[in-house]
Amino acid sequence: MPRRMSPLFIIILAFVVIGLVSQSLHSPIQLIIPIAVFGVIFLLYKFPPGRAKVVKPRSKPITRREQQTAKTKSRKNIPFRVIEGGKDDDNLPKYH
Repeated sequence: MPRRMSPLFIIILAFVVIGLVSQSLHSPIQLIIPIAVFGVIFLLYKFPPGRAKVVKPRSKPITRREQQTAKTKSRKNIPFRVIEGGKDDDNLPKYH
């Protein structure tokens, strides 16, 4: 079922159309400037300008041996220790 438009909306829409027509007949330059501004804003919103892409300089390829030595140097064996918590588990509900 199509939805009916309210009479107030139809009256306001008619005033807008009458105002746009009279504005375009008397001084069209005052109507063209806002349309152009909204058009530019819409185009910038729809098609945002791309950011400048930075080209990275290419470096020499890394061999597998260099990759393996880099991996072993970056990893450290850190022992983990458990810190005992002070929370009492008896007070918690059973569904948690």
